[in-house]
Amino acid sequence: MTGDRPRFSLNPTLKYAGVLRQVAPEMAQFWLSQQEPTIMGRDPETCHIVLDSQLYTSVSRHHAQFNCATPAPNRIPQWSIVDLGSVNGTYVNQQRIEQETLLKAGDRIQLGRQGPEFVLEYLPLTDVVSTTPDQQLTLTQLLPIFAIHPDWVRKAYLVPGIVTVIAVILLFATAGNPNAFKVILALYLGSAAYYFIYQLCGKRKPWWVLLASLTLEILILQSPILPAMIYVFRTVLPGQLRPPDPSFWVLLGHNFIGAGLMEELLKAMPIAVAYGLGRWLPSPWQQKIGVWEPLDGILLGAASGLGFTWMETLGHYVPGIAGQFGDLAGLQVLIPRVLGSLTGHMAYTGYLGYCIGLSVLRPRYALLIVIVGLGLSAFLHALWNASAASFGPMGLAMVGILAYLFLTAAILKARQLSPTRSQNFATRFYGDR
Repeated sequence: MTGDRPRFSLNPTLKYAGVLRQVAPEMAQFWLSQQEPTIMGRDPETCHIVLDSQLYTSVSRHHAQFNCATPAPNRIPQWSIVDLGSVNGTYVNQQRIEQETLLKAGDRIQLGRQGPEFVLEYLPLTDVVSTTPDQQLTLTQLLPIFAIHPDWVRKAYLVPGIVTVIAVILLFATAGNPNAFKVILALYLGSAAYYFIYQLCGKRKPWWVLLASLTLEILILQSPILPAMIYVFRTVLPGQLRPPDPSFWVLLGHNFIGAGLMEELLKAMPIAVAYGLGRWLPSPWQQKIGVWEPLDGILLGAASGLGFTWMETLGHYVPGIAGQFGDLAGLQVLIPRVLGSLTGHMAYTGYLGYCIGLSVLRPRYALLIVIVGLGLSAFLHALWNASAASFGPMGLAMVGILAYLFLTAAILKARQLSPTRSQNFATRFYGDR
């Protein structure tokens, strides 16, 4: 969050400056402008007082605005507060305000009933100048490592940093073992791509649930389910991946059945299991595991897609290429395939997961929603395969961008529809409070 010092020039004709002092736990202080409105919220681009978007989930992107009534020289300024249409409201002395409200020293302002609370204080301007951090040097300014910040894990991305260090050490340690090196690299790149999707979704889903979806997909691919599906879709149905007629439209049709439909159904199985468990288990397990909204479906679907990518890449493509052309060629296939899962398998199944979650919110249209989701995800999947054979790299680039657009559009819409929107950590948009 932004605090400690004014972000505005102070009016030298006034004897006092206004400051919001946060009630425990942090006791941070925030200065109020004397010349322009002061906006408080979670948007780092347009708010003057920025609150942590992960720590204060009840605060809107643009929550409240403070206005200063310019007094005569040498008099105490007076501020008023107005709510900016926030989701959870603004409270002054425990009363929710509906219109612009004048404030006085000692008033308590709270953003949402359970949100952060502040006290309005007036400080003599001489004290403000004398205590401005520019006038003194502290140990934590000189050596920030000693400033143990409570948001270190979230705001400094401490866990991803630690994971990166561990991955680098393991890559060094396995430099003489090509197979182990490829596995470590694939695990790291895939996890980084999935973490990007997780941050975009902005909903906290237990890590063990996501890991279970990924693991279940790997187990499904090693079970008799895979050969049975291959037989049905590629032998019984016209889903041969290399038909006699190699024209684009024939390739597209065959890949729609033999790759798109078959593989998306395989990757949807962990989502279906989570959905079923969510209806069968008691609370709170049903909320943690189940599919209750589109964000749940996206997170579980992307995790399943990552498991599929790892199995397909490490179990099929890389060994085949490495055995024919050497380990370097295998590595050259591994990197783009795993990174490309962000616009490939994770994108396709993430979109299908969105539709499965949407069907929960709109049960009246559930069948239509799931059919559309499965059809579109299978089509994008087939379009990638057919374009690879017919149009080369430029065709693949266009399909990859299209798949990413489908995924991100689904994520943004899912964030808007989320029933837990006020508790999520990435659910506010510009102009959408």
